Amino acid sequence: MAKPVHSMIRVLDEERSRAYYARAFGLELAERIGFDGFALVYLRHPSSPFELELTVNFDRTEPYDLGNGYGHLAVVVDDVDAEHARFTEAGLPATPVKDFQHQGKTLARFFFATDPDGYKIEVIQKGGRFA
Repeated sequence: MAKPVHSMIRVLDEERSRAYYARAFGLELAERIGFDGFALVYLRHPSSPFELELTVNFDRTEPYDLGNGYGHLAVVVDDVDAEHARFTEAGLPATPVKDFQHQGKTLARFFFATDPDGYKIEVIQKGGRFA
């Protein structure tokens, strides 16, 4: 059976992105592999083997066009309200917390964060299908 190991995004500024993901989600550098012209930077949280791969093309000077087909990454937290307050206090971009209902029941409580390159990260309250 296949096991997910990473998701890749292209970023303009490696240091800015690494700082954001460390500050926002506690992701730490797992490995950095440098090549002529680009680098692959793997970040992960100590609680999970899943990695976020940042691809940095050294000759890139303009932000990437994310297009209209990109979805989002998602992380789960114990207390979405506390996490939202932390983002707000830290000046990290975050949408209001949404109580997502289905047939009168809360399916999920979440907000979206936005990284320096415009990628969306869904921050979900732990529980339900995200236990």
